[in-house]
Amino acid sequence: MLLPDKATYRPGETIRVELPVASVARTLTVERLGRPVAAVEIPAGAGEAVLPLLSEGGYAVSLGPDHTAVEVLADPVARLRYGFVAAYQPERDTEPVARLFRRLHLSAAQFYDWAYRHADLVGPAEYADPLDQPVSLDTVIRLADELRRAGTAPIGYAAVYGVGDGEWPQWQHAALLRADGQPHSLADFLRIVDPAHPEWLAHFVADLRKATDVVGFAGFHLDQYGYPRYADRADGARIDVAASFCALIDAVRLALPEAVLIFNNVNDFPVWATALRPQDVTYTEPWQPHDDLGDLAAIATRARLLAPTRPAVLAAYQTAYDKLPVSVAEDVNRLTMATLFSHGATQLLAGEAGNVLVDPYYVRNHAADSSTLDMLARWYDLLVAAGDILLAPGAADITRSVTGALNDEIDVRSDAVPIRHEAVPGAVWRRVVDTPHGQVVHLINLTGQSDTSWDGAKQPIPDVTGLTLRVRRTGAALPVVRVADPDQAPTFQPIPVTADGEHVVADLPPLHAWQIVLISQD
Repeated sequence: MLLPDKATYRPGETIRVELPVASVARTLTVERLGRPVAAVEIPAGAGEAVLPLLSEGGYAVSLGPDHTAVEVLADPVARLRYGFVAAYQPERDTEPVARLFRRLHLSAAQFYDWAYRHADLVGPAEYADPLDQPVSLDTVIRLADELRRAGTAPIGYAAVYGVGDGEWPQWQHAALLRADGQPHSLADFLRIVDPAHPEWLAHFVADLRKATDVVGFAGFHLDQYGYPRYADRADGARIDVAASFCALIDAVRLALPEAVLIFNNVNDFPVWATALRPQDVTYTEPWQPHDDLGDLAAIATRARLLAPTRPAVLAAYQTAYDKLPVSVAEDVNRLTMATLFSHGATQLLAGEAGNVLVDPYYVRNHAADSSTLDMLARWYDLLVAAGDILLAPGAADITRSVTGALNDEIDVRSDAVPIRHEAVPGAVWRRVVDTPHGQVVHLINLTGQSDTSWDGAKQPIPDVTGLTLRVRRTGAALPVVRVADPDQAPTFQPIPVTADGEHVVADLPPLHAWQIVLISQD
């Protein structure tokens, strides 16, 4: 296994990659979207390679059959890949967590339920959180330090309007009330206040400043519960909660100008307002009625349209890992990742030392099988290596402008399976995206499926053969076509193209779950 020493790198930083030791000399290669960038000679017995300085972008790194990827960005949040931690018991070993984040290139870690109380974040040296989980503040600090050294930004969880029983007498005057006059609540242990109440806002901002000073968080995950949308406050004021969220984001940004701020748009509420506020990520936690792959695609697309220069992250919890056989859950996850990655978004899924999220209460996570972690490593390697065409601003979906007999510009054809431009069961879902590095065709294999739910059981994904790419020529030279498959490697492999009048055609390799076809004029 190849393992970079950081999840992401700044320009000018030394890039080190751990290697399996061998008794013979070898050559490590670095590629960018299929183009060779560097070759590093590895002497016999060496267990580490130092890469040459690389310009900003994503790179595939290969040593024989082993692969990884590295990313160089001045602003690593621009292509944020989000993970989680949720256990802070005394004397916890933090190194395995950092190793997992390095392997999956997770550039930020949500510190879920680290705090003493929802309305009083920083507590004593050791305590039980509101749901009785043991927390050592020293462990929180050591985890933050360890992850920061591994190139991952530690992000503290903070609910923007939740108050527990112990603190409620102090804040009940700011309560948001139901129609029956009782305060809105979460389960039976939190009550909800107006996040923009002046007293609460001053307290909340001060609490975040204190957490920054004590723990060293790089920023905060600002959580809400998706309700209420409108409510009367205890003093009689009528509150538009979306407007209160915006006021809170503005206040936190003013108080913490350098912090990474991630606000949770639960079920896309109220992304139309919060995406325009001074935060760093457009983050959504999807629930019903966002049930299908097409719904995830729509969320990702809207996030990128509302804030084109900001990364989009979806907390699409794969309960399939808790309910279904591992191989089935992995195929469910493959189709979710293919949908999100091809639409310029990423998924909050993996974290801890090798776990995946199956529940909104992150403490109830699932220990991933080794095959799942291997699969995620392959997919995340390609996500990083292809970041220049997947996650960079400026990409535009041109599917309906170039495909079909009337347009006849770029398309994929098959005599055996239907090709569709939307997520349709039983078909290959084909999308064409214009990027700064060429046109990209995404092929997602739904041919073996009877539905397109993103968390429901799936049939084994069959390979699809006989797919033909057809591209209109734009000059005398033939375009170069390269193909990548996350279940193979993070590298792009060239395929032969043949002139066919005003077009070129190319036979594509077998399609498994997701294939990226890059068309460029080299």
